[in-house]
Amino acid sequence: MKNTRMYADSRTAVPSPAPVPTDEPTPSAPTPTAAAPASSRRLLWHLGEMALAMVAGMLLLGPLWDLAGTALGIGDALARPEVAALVMATNMTVGMTVGMRYRAHRWHAVGEMAAAMYVPFLLLLVPFRAGLIDADALLLGGHLLMIPAMVLVAVRHRHEASAPARRHRVVVALAHRWPAGLALLMTVEMWVDPSVLSPWTMLVLPGGYLLIGVARRTLGGRGVLATQLAGLAVWVALTLVAVKAGGRTADWLVAFGWLAHAGWDLAHHRGRVVPRGYAEFCVVLDVALAAVMVLAILTTDA
Repeated sequence: MKNTRMYADSRTAVPSPAPVPTDEPTPSAPTPTAAAPASSRRLLWHLGEMALAMVAGMLLLGPLWDLAGTALGIGDALARPEVAALVMATNMTVGMTVGMRYRAHRWHAVGEMAAAMYVPFLLLLVPFRAGLIDADALLLGGHLLMIPAMVLVAVRHRHEASAPARRHRVVVALAHRWPAGLALLMTVEMWVDPSVLSPWTMLVLPGGYLLIGVARRTLGGRGVLATQLAGLAVWVALTLVAVKAGGRTADWLVAFGWLAHAGWDLAHHRGRVVPRGYAEFCVVLDVALAAVMVLAILTTDA
């Protein structure tokens, strides 16, 4: 028993039998040239996700800063170029942090990417305070320097999450509905200052379906093209009537036109002409904009 235990605990490996020769080809590892495009695609995909998350942060948090500045009486301070630059970097960092944590990136990678948001603006604050550059150069230069900084951080961490993603089912459900969330983010600022869109914007509603249908070649089914052209004719007529009427009547027609198009979106939700995500995005955007315009009409004196 003692000898058996000593043998099992030893580091001496039992030699494996020689492989039996076969005629089948041995699978080879992917060549560096084949792996390089995949790695580049992952890098571009990661940077694209970061850019979308940053834009979402600005769209969502920008109006909140305006409200806070007005309520606290610090609107003028927030409007100063150096403060506005840092506020913008904060908005982008918040959106980027949420996106990276959703992808299970570790906190030290998130911290370095946050530094890529702030450091370019902080570096340009020195020449700005010295009067060597103006406010436009500060904001534009900060964004331009941010791009290589983000690339360096992404390459350093191999632009891949090193931890398994563990997400709550509610978070997963919300992520799957990102088109609806994006549509809501795009209307946040309009809820702060509601207004009625121009009647001509209704031409975008049927036009988008026609352009996407042509690009996807999904207008060739029976009656599909005729249906889309009929929708175009309806919204063109509604637009012309609103332009001719003007005033409060035009406002109500525009609001009705956007709300009615939500029904058109629901009819296309199965993705026959446009992708399902696009229809989902449009139905939320149309309803939200119609609600904003109704609010603007009701809160504005005739």
